[in-house]
Amino acid sequence: MDLSNAIAHIKQKTGFTKNVGMILMHNGTVRELSEDNKRRIQALEVKPDQEKIEQIRLEFLGRPGIFDIVIYAREGIFQPGEDLLFLIVAGDIRENVEPALADLLDRVKGGPIAKREIII
Repeated sequence: MDLSNAIAHIKQKTGFTKNVGMILMHNGTVRELSEDNKRRIQALEVKPDQEKIEQIRLEFLGRPGIFDIVIYAREGIFQPGEDLLFLIVAGDIRENVEPALADLLDRVKGGPIAKREIII
């Protein structure tokens, strides 16, 4: 995903300059260590449920002050350092955008994305 192009697309939407004062992004990558920091990861297999992710995106678009949301979850087997998940949240003010991004990240990672670590 090209983040610059995704942001440019959001900025072209009608109402952007009237409604957006902040854009926050998350770029999730594969770590070299397991979540318990005890094992080295050779690769990570990821299977996102795109339909559920879209339902979550639409739900979060209804939050106060949120103008647009982009979610790009990759599927496949990835090596440490590779990109897995991109979230972009555009909205009016920090008090609305920051918690929306944090909550969105928790919801997307906590449910519709299945991961399996391939350990060395």
